[in-house]
Amino acid sequence: MAENTNLAYEEENHGIVIDYEKGVKNPLLNNRRYVGQKERIGYLLNDVSGSFNIDKYKERFIYDIVKLDFDFLAVFGLFAGLWDTINDTFIGVIVDRTRTRWGKFKPYILLGKIPLMLIGLWYWFMPLVFADTSATYAPKLLFYAIFSIICETAGTFTAIASTGFMSTITPDPLERTGLITMANLISGLVGEKLPELLFGVLLDLVNNQVVTWNRTSLFISFGVGTAILGCALSFYFICVTKERVSQTIEKPSIIQGLKAIVNNRPILLYTLSEFLAGFAVGKSRINYYIDVLGSATYQTIVGIPASPVSTLSYAFIAPLRKKLSTKAIWILEDIWTDVCWLVVFGVGSIGGAEKGLYKNKWVMLPLMAVEEVFEMCVYGIRHVIPTEILNEAMDYCEWKNGYRAEAMTGVARGLVTKLQGMVMGSIQNFIMKRIGYVQGLTIGTQADSTKWWIFAMGTGVPVITGALGIIPKFFHDLNGEKRDRMYRELFARREATRKAVELAKSAEEVDRIAKAQMNAEYIQEN
Repeated sequence: MAENTNLAYEEENHGIVIDYEKGVKNPLLNNRRYVGQKERIGYLLNDVSGSFNIDKYKERFIYDIVKLDFDFLAVFGLFAGLWDTINDTFIGVIVDRTRTRWGKFKPYILLGKIPLMLIGLWYWFMPLVFADTSATYAPKLLFYAIFSIICETAGTFTAIASTGFMSTITPDPLERTGLITMANLISGLVGEKLPELLFGVLLDLVNNQVVTWNRTSLFISFGVGTAILGCALSFYFICVTKERVSQTIEKPSIIQGLKAIVNNRPILLYTLSEFLAGFAVGKSRINYYIDVLGSATYQTIVGIPASPVSTLSYAFIAPLRKKLSTKAIWILEDIWTDVCWLVVFGVGSIGGAEKGLYKNKWVMLPLMAVEEVFEMCVYGIRHVIPTEILNEAMDYCEWKNGYRAEAMTGVARGLVTKLQGMVMGSIQNFIMKRIGYVQGLTIGTQADSTKWWIFAMGTGVPVITGALGIIPKFFHDLNGEKRDRMYRELFARREATRKAVELAKSAEEVDRIAKAQMNAEYIQEN
């Protein structure tokens, strides 16, 4: 921070006097490192932990191992989603009003991570507890419902806190973007998806009776093992990292939290984009590889040529930034990815459901490999730009209002997407039953019409039904000079507030400064 920030607390006007000209000229050019080496390692490990799982196969686990009725999943999804939206609201208020010596978010993550992991292990033990039971066995359905509600409620605290925490570990937007890029790049190189890839190979060997391992035991061992190790990696990050973006002295009220949502244009546009894209009707592409082409390993094979491209794609971000705005890059990634999958859908649909090319692995595997290569060209953009936009939206809230409301902002975003996800998830489960999908069948034995729908719901249908999500992106305007001015003023305000508090001579004066901060009462010095 610049040491010559000229400021004072003007008691008569009840505002914090700040001189932007003598303050921090351009914080984006400071190149100061706030995050130390241990924290950088922790940030990387935390990023690895996010993908160190076999979550891609959870649908197969529920459909074929646990065996839960599709109609139950659809109806329960509505009730679970409704509870999710209700508890998000009051949990968001609690988190935003938290002030401790460890920070605003860290206590919830630190205290909730391990207990939540231990509770979550029971998810993988369900096949042992309810062995050889039907898909409509009432005790199994009841256990799943209660378990899901408990995990969702406990997980909401850590999820909301984690989102806010990631935006506060450094006040420097360039360092924050650098951390995001570094973590995504290196975690891909060190094999964050290794459990998923290894599990896919072993599952194929079991399904094709090449090895005589028990399929249920395979799911349980990988599910439990990755959950424990992933928790350990993330827990280290939480232990060594601290929040560095200071919160307001006063706690924001519920009304102020709502205000921070309504006047946050970047968040409103981002949420609207997610909402419109959320009407996409689709299912995991792994179902296509298993039920139509006959092997989960095919997905790994088609991704091999694209692997170096995904790594190189991070190098494209800087050159693109010199020529395009954040908005333009965001839109480019969306269009590029959609076109890739529409081509796959069009080619695979040639010949119809009965004789379509989508069933011919000698056509589809090379086609999917080519698609992966082209799609991975924007892989770096997809993993950096949206996260950067969300983090900048949190800073925009502070710039616009004088205070931060990360939790309530995240909750508002989540309410919209979760309500929609609740409905769309139920619709998709109903669709799976209506297209004739039979749980527990030998791979490759679903009906032709069912196979085509599995293909369509993994390629073209989600693109078409979620196409409107691109429209709000055209109205994003936190770019260029506006973004630079926001950070220039934010850095100067934070420095002015810090020094004003240091110079305060009484508790009453600190209270007046706190109120001025909450009301964004910064007085430009003449």
